[in-house]
Amino acid sequence: MSDHIRRNTQHVSCQNQLKFKYVLTDSWFCSNENMRYIKHNCYKNFVMACKSNRLISLSEGDKRHKISQRVDTLEFQKGQSVKVWIAGVDFALLLSKEVFKNRDGSTGELYLLCSDLDCSDELIQAIYQKRWNVEVFHKSLKSNAGITRSSVHAIRTHRNHQFLSIYSAFKLETLSLKLNLGKFGFKAKLYMKTLKTAFTELQSLKAVSA
Repeated sequence: MSDHIRRNTQHVSCQNQLKFKYVLTDSWFCSNENMRYIKHNCYKNFVMACKSNRLISLSEGDKRHKISQRVDTLEFQKGQSVKVWIAGVDFALLLSKEVFKNRDGSTGELYLLCSDLDCSDELIQAIYQKRWNVEVFHKSLKSNAGITRSSVHAIRTHRNHQFLSIYSAFKLETLSLKLNLGKFGFKAKLYMKTLKTAFTELQSLKAVSA
């Protein structure tokens, strides 16, 4: 999703008075333009993952004098976020660091920028964790509902495809919860059932034509 489409989505969400407090993004969308747009145009706060080489200043004076450092060189106290400034952004931010273990046992680090200066470090990380459910839903949209596999060109037809894909993903979610099956497991079971039905029908047609 491009920055333009993302900002347009945020604008429509605000225009439709959709109730939300924070915009969550990965580091791909952690741009100064997006930060300013969310804060000044949507009047909302955000929590964004940022890259470890992002340059930050530790005071407004340092920012004015272009004194900055990479976020991965900053020392953090456990459970505390740091107030920082970024060139090109006209408001202060909170920088939070999360340390986690990967499946292979290695250690990873996640840096988060938050525009809500009243947030605690724990709350910043808790808010950002909610984004994972959105990622899972997007994966289901692409893998199970085929939202990206549209060959149409007309805007109206494309919108219909988008809507029906989202509706299908929600329907799949509802059914998988009722049957206590994972979405991908439910899809596989449904697919096998369809193949068996088609094979039975084929055998019937062969018997008739024999």
